[in-house]
Amino acid sequence: MLTAKTGTSVLEDAKSAGMEAAEKAKGGQNDIKMAYVYASCDYDLKALLSGISEKMPGVPLIGNTSYTGVITEDGFVTGDKGFVGMMAVSDKDTTVGVASVRKNGDSIANGALLAKKAMENAGKTTPPDYFYMAASPAEEEYYLKGITQVIGRVPFFGGSAADNTIAGNWQLFTDKDIFPDGCAVCFFYTDKKMANKYTGAYHETKDVGIITKLNGVRTLAEIDGMPALEKYASWRGLNIDDLRGANLLSASVVSPLGVKDRLGDLVAIRHPMAGNDDNTIGVGNNLAVNTAVIRMEATVDELIHSTGDTMKELKGRMDKPAYYLLVHCGGRRAGIGDRIGEVAEELKKEAGGVPFLTEFTFGEYGFEQDGMNTCGGLMLSFTGVEKE
Repeated sequence: MLTAKTGTSVLEDAKSAGMEAAEKAKGGQNDIKMAYVYASCDYDLKALLSGISEKMPGVPLIGNTSYTGVITEDGFVTGDKGFVGMMAVSDKDTTVGVASVRKNGDSIANGALLAKKAMENAGKTTPPDYFYMAASPAEEEYYLKGITQVIGRVPFFGGSAADNTIAGNWQLFTDKDIFPDGCAVCFFYTDKKMANKYTGAYHETKDVGIITKLNGVRTLAEIDGMPALEKYASWRGLNIDDLRGANLLSASVVSPLGVKDRLGDLVAIRHPMAGNDDNTIGVGNNLAVNTAVIRMEATVDELIHSTGDTMKELKGRMDKPAYYLLVHCGGRRAGIGDRIGEVAEELKKEAGGVPFLTEFTFGEYGFEQDGMNTCGGLMLSFTGVEKE
């Protein structure tokens, strides 16, 4: 039977924090196969991981820095000097392969290399049953393409590294490496089923337009032939000058853009990150010309309650959950602000005593039904794994 336990710490000394969190997450479990770890960018991560490894020698670790904190069944955990949350997963019948690659040239090629390393580290030559991915918030789609070239369409879940101030201080890590730019994966070979609920939980509005011009893949230049920022401002009835720079980042949390998949099962959210002086919009994920963008909406109350609703939907797809790994967008968390405790209560209520660990990311990964693996922003990627 698969089991999992969580542990947290806010001790100022990073190594001591790692040791405390690991001791709690260990919890008397045998056959620990891997651990998810999310921590503050303020910590000395080398010391933190050393502390964890001292308590869990030889256990593969994977994770990243999280925006402002984590949530477990004990509530929202943060600290002025640092924080760490982790989950240790135990199952004698599960094999994992953890691997990482630093950015170096072509990210598609790096993704392919990463997949091969993960299979090798698992002692396997076949694709996994599913996999977890963490990456820096820049080229997630390309790492995924490279991985898919090697293993095909295998269900995945995960999210991007984040920091506390959106200043690029994020880090990714495994028990073997710590780095700011690149990708890490954990391949799972197991008979324990995984379920994922991937959603933005926003409402569609009637404001829809065709992307007529892009600069690269993440700068939206024109919608319906109109400068993108002008179009967005007109949709919302806002002064365009109030959306310049990072103002757009916060203003769009309750009204981002969405792109619908080919089957209509999923609207992947595209977070407008910056209102540029040339009236283009910098977005957090890739876009394509001649596809439609939809203006989406949700109130802060809805952002909060969507977490419980999404957990409820995830539970409905499972029989006997052993744990939940919950990837929650950092932008949503910023919009929720000091009401984050309400999110913790929603999650705790719906988890019903099942261990869970929540991180706050700058990009979220998942899939819906028989659609493709997808990367998005301002989303929830809630995953559960069965006991048996």
